[in-house]
Amino acid sequence: MKEKNKVFGLLGRNIDYSFSRGYFTEKFEREGINATYKNFDLQEISVLPELLKNEQVFGLNVTIPYKEEIIPFLDDLDKTARQIGAVNTILFQNGKQIGYNTDCIGFERALKTKLKPHHKKALVLGTGGASKAVCYVFEQLGIEYKKISRTAGANKKTYGQLDAHDYQTHLIIVNCTPLGTFPNIEEKPPIDYSKLNESHLLFDLIYNPSKTRFLTLGGERGADTSNGLFMLEQQAEAAWELWNQ
Repeated sequence: MKEKNKVFGLLGRNIDYSFSRGYFTEKFEREGINATYKNFDLQEISVLPELLKNEQVFGLNVTIPYKEEIIPFLDDLDKTARQIGAVNTILFQNGKQIGYNTDCIGFERALKTKLKPHHKKALVLGTGGASKAVCYVFEQLGIEYKKISRTAGANKKTYGQLDAHDYQTHLIIVNCTPLGTFPNIEEKPPIDYSKLNESHLLFDLIYNPSKTRFLTLGGERGADTSNGLFMLEQQAEAAWELWNQ
């Protein structure tokens, strides 16, 4: 009897651009895996349970804006996903849907290729689900961080509240916002780029375009830069390991 074609996919909103579908489709073809990877492009998360009834789904990746909204729909969370408070990978196992976070794995692997001894403090731009994984990694590595957003709050500064001392001491800056993503490639986080220098590391979770305005302006000031592609590849491989454990 022929094995059923397994379906994996990406859950998000307006995700035609998605990295995951192309990555896994190529992987399945290259490795001779009998599986399909689909985009589940939902305008509302509430329709997810009905949709999944009609699909032979074995695992999902989760992206903007559902990394936090998905949690109430799941049967359980992995310990790390619970600590982070965001899910980017779902394992379907024994009739249950279990949430994991492999963003933290991908970010840590990517960050470690760039870290220098003087990178002891970080600014985390944005407060969405992806930023939670970034903050978790900094906590695990003992790197102090400040969260930066358009609005002030507990343990959170606005962009306008950043001063020269913040830029001098927080030498890692991570863009966790969608600002600069294709097609809006001229957008950028509103930091003071004139305060950057060769001691800074700018990390952008965006991978399309490969060099955002955020990275370009940082590079012009001498900063080391990295986009989100290697992180994405590493979180995808970590998700695949989970689905095949």
